[in-house]
Amino acid sequence: MTSPLPLATLSQLDRDGFVAAVGAVFEHTPWVMARVWERRPFTDRAALREAMQAVLAEAARAEMLALILAHPELASKAALRGELTADSAREQAGAGLDACTPEELAEIRRLNDAYRARFGWPFIVAVRGLSRQDIIVAMRRRLQRSDDEEFAEARAQILRIAELRLDPLLAA
Repeated sequence: MTSPLPLATLSQLDRDGFVAAVGAVFEHTPWVMARVWERRPFTDRAALREAMQAVLAEAARAEMLALILAHPELASKAALRGELTADSAREQAGAGLDACTPEELAEIRRLNDAYRARFGWPFIVAVRGLSRQDIIVAMRRRLQRSDDEEFAEARAQILRIAELRLDPLLAA
């Protein structure tokens, strides 16, 4: 990991430098931060967050769907094979998803399958601060929502994940 950047320095980077520094906060989707760059300079973290939120709100539905689909399923076979991004692997491990009991793993996979069958995309949640049981409860609850509610929730969760990933990249 590189040294955290002051926001003023980040705002002065050219597009390629900006995307190289912070583009990975959105899972496999650097175009989001490329568009955020167009809204600089950022006077504070709130301004940067607002720019990120605006870019996601203005994205075409197909673009948002591609961003949603770029996220891995929780406790997936890819996770077990070590195929997640470093950020995703660290986040899932932090929630204890790498230490599921066989019963928890089976339940999460069943819920993942039901969620994908219902909505057509993976269940996305910012796992920091959540336990495995919290995640299972959220999966069950969110399966009851409408497509539009879950699409909006996925966007909100992706923004939260990006904010959490961005925080250590920025100097205080």
